[in-house]
Amino acid sequence: MALLLKYIMSLQFAEQQTELFRASLLQWYDPNQRPLPWKGESNPYFIWLSEIILQQTRVEQGLSYYLKFIKAYPTVKALATAPEDEVFKNWEGLGYYSRARNLLAAARYIHHDLGGQFPETYEGIIALKGVGPYTAAAISSFAFHLPYAVLDGNVYRVLARYFGIHVPIDSTPGKKQFQELAQICLDHENPSTYNQAIMDFGATLCKPKKPLCESCLLKDGCRALTAQQVQQLPIKTKKIKKRNRYFYFLEIHQGGQVLLQKRTAKDIWQDLHQFPLIETDQHLADTKALFDSSAWQHLFQENDWAIQQISKTYQQTLTHQKIFATFLKIEIPDQVELQLQDAFWQAEEQLKVFAFPKIIDWYLADNSLYLSLT
Repeated sequence: MALLLKYIMSLQFAEQQTELFRASLLQWYDPNQRPLPWKGESNPYFIWLSEIILQQTRVEQGLSYYLKFIKAYPTVKALATAPEDEVFKNWEGLGYYSRARNLLAAARYIHHDLGGQFPETYEGIIALKGVGPYTAAAISSFAFHLPYAVLDGNVYRVLARYFGIHVPIDSTPGKKQFQELAQICLDHENPSTYNQAIMDFGATLCKPKKPLCESCLLKDGCRALTAQQVQQLPIKTKKIKKRNRYFYFLEIHQGGQVLLQKRTAKDIWQDLHQFPLIETDQHLADTKALFDSSAWQHLFQENDWAIQQISKTYQQTLTHQKIFATFLKIEIPDQVELQLQDAFWQAEEQLKVFAFPKIIDWYLADNSLYLSLT
């Protein structure tokens, strides 16, 4: 009987704690919500656009892209029928280009297979390419007021700290526990407002490195604050291992044109354009090793070529890789023909219409740091 009573009391305490948590969040949110253009939006297409753009992207960066996309593609049909290269160009600079590919594929599916009707159920939304549980919950609650709790980095952090959860958020048990807790805390009568509230709270007050604990109205019930473990929570066990890659881009010019390729392999930057590329296992101390490489010899064979410029080394850090890129500007005579698969010549002044990886954009925009060899 004593154990049963203790269990019942623990359930009552948990219910009281979640009710206090929910009520306090909603009380905080009313005067403190961030004024963002997709808030209060009822068009599921616009909500979907905002959520895809904000995947792995800060609000400050994603905002301008959201405004650009709803202007360029105000309907699902407009996006579905847009040229692929144009969509990638508009996405340029956001990174994680698989999102753009999935966005376009899902828009075409909605347009062609669903008659232009955006799905209105969680099951229909999560079936869209590029939509996972978090995005499906966000669209479901924001567009259709369905009772699905969102669970992103902000929500994980708030729940872990307030309830003092030490289970790693990137473990299978952790994901299950946090999903169940998020659903318990959800305001089922007003899921949209609650979901916005907890995400805004995590983004602006319960921040990763410098949370504003002293001004937090949840501080009296926050277990992490009581135990002085705010900076230790949430716990994440898996560390991403990065590998270094060394790229030598060949900006080959001939008679006012430049040679381009489209990246079609299932690698980083798929479907973006680039200059012909030679990748090496390590950074080369000098260019002689590059000129002597089999890739260089295969491309140029016995033909003449002249190096005009060699750039500094640019660096870009991706999720699992760090890219070191050097650019060589090369001029070849008009009569030379290079045999390179999937390559095409393009007028130099037309480069701006193509979508390039960010590291190539940096190079094209930076004309002051080249080492001139002419």
